[in-house]
Amino acid sequence: MRLLLFLGCAAVALCIVRGCSPRNFADSPSHRCFCQVTGYLDDCTCDVETIDAFNNFKLFPKLQKLLESDYFRYYKVNLKKPCPFWDVVSHCGIKDCAVKPCHTSEIPDGIKSSGFKYSEEANRHVGELVDCEKAERLGAVDESLSVETQQAFLQWANHDDSGDNFCEADDEHSPDAEYVDLLLNPERYTGYKGPDAWKIWNIIYEENCFKPQTIKRPLNPLASSRGDNEDNTFYNWLEGLCVEKRAFYRLISGLHASINIHLSARYLLQETWLEQIWGHNASEFQKRFDTVLTKGEGARRLRNLYFLYLIELRAASKVLPFIERLGFQLFTGDKARDTENKKLLLEILQDVKSFPLHFDENSLFAGNKKDADKLKEEFRLHFRNISRIMDCVGCFKCRLWGKLQTQGLGTALKILFSEKQIENLPERGPTYGFQLTRQEIVAFFNAFGRISTSIKELENFRNLLLNTQ
Repeated sequence: MRLLLFLGCAAVALCIVRGCSPRNFADSPSHRCFCQVTGYLDDCTCDVETIDAFNNFKLFPKLQKLLESDYFRYYKVNLKKPCPFWDVVSHCGIKDCAVKPCHTSEIPDGIKSSGFKYSEEANRHVGELVDCEKAERLGAVDESLSVETQQAFLQWANHDDSGDNFCEADDEHSPDAEYVDLLLNPERYTGYKGPDAWKIWNIIYEENCFKPQTIKRPLNPLASSRGDNEDNTFYNWLEGLCVEKRAFYRLISGLHASINIHLSARYLLQETWLEQIWGHNASEFQKRFDTVLTKGEGARRLRNLYFLYLIELRAASKVLPFIERLGFQLFTGDKARDTENKKLLLEILQDVKSFPLHFDENSLFAGNKKDADKLKEEFRLHFRNISRIMDCVGCFKCRLWGKLQTQGLGTALKILFSEKQIENLPERGPTYGFQLTRQEIVAFFNAFGRISTSIKELENFRNLLLNTQ
């Protein structure tokens, strides 16, 4: 009861701080950045204050602890894939753009070897177990078929699985795919900016967010020289879109806002030959979100961030039955720690499930099934294209976090809109329904962690701006 009272008071306090009525806040930087970031969100039944209280006081600390564990800190990625659309200007000369991959010896055995088991005795029989599992899956195929036909059947099954995927994932078996320790390569400001960075976002917005030719105003919020008439026309068009296409734009805008918050919160404030000092850059944050400096765009960007948070929060709630199966383990090789981390993960997901105002994914792709399926496929292909654009980012560290966060969001969309059953899966052994790879699980929870961090950083920037007025 005390906790609920505390969360309720915190929400009220935040609402008072953001409110537009107190005159002493009227011209303060905090007021201008956050005044309109309050109340209910469009296309949702949830409000900003409820999200802040839930995330900052209940979810964020546990989620950060989980993401520091070995299972979630190592992400396998191919940063050498060529851009499929244009020749990339490399920014690897900027030292903060560099990514240091892990040596094989640094990766826990349970992560780098899919057949690894906890005991030495079990490891001696890994080959037999793998063959047994393979035989069990092949057992679902008519054994009178030739081996070649059986293998083709499995390839078709894998192709069918790919129909759920909203991202074009890296080939984990490629010699160019390497493990990266996310804790040693944090997302922060790298100096990657200018025409090359602008081009990435411009292509994402202009060519993948369902923009018609009649809209002249750039969708890219970094673009300048927009007039009021252009803004009015744009937002009239946006509100006139079907809810699915409007949601697509808001997800991309929310992801963009989240990344900008991270860059502002972990900014290189000072550098000497001895050390680098990273911290919050209030001026950089204001440049991206202040109502006056952004011509009213800042509040819209932040509200889209909250929309993205609700989407990923709902996906985390929906994936709980898949995670809580006895056969699902966070294998790293340390049985005691893996058990402890699964317990923490389940505790987080139970907290998520208890959230009172989840986004209703059934409001999307509803209506006539033929039309809904066509729209869903168009939505999926647009997002897959954005995941491919991440291979065009010239800064390797930006590419790393861009790929991870798009794969994480793509996994959230897969969880929400897969037609395969997630509940009532077998407790142990292979399943032929809904599936997630370790790569998808690591990307999803780290991406959710990034959005959760963004919401928490808004509180930090709010306090920082209040203290500087």
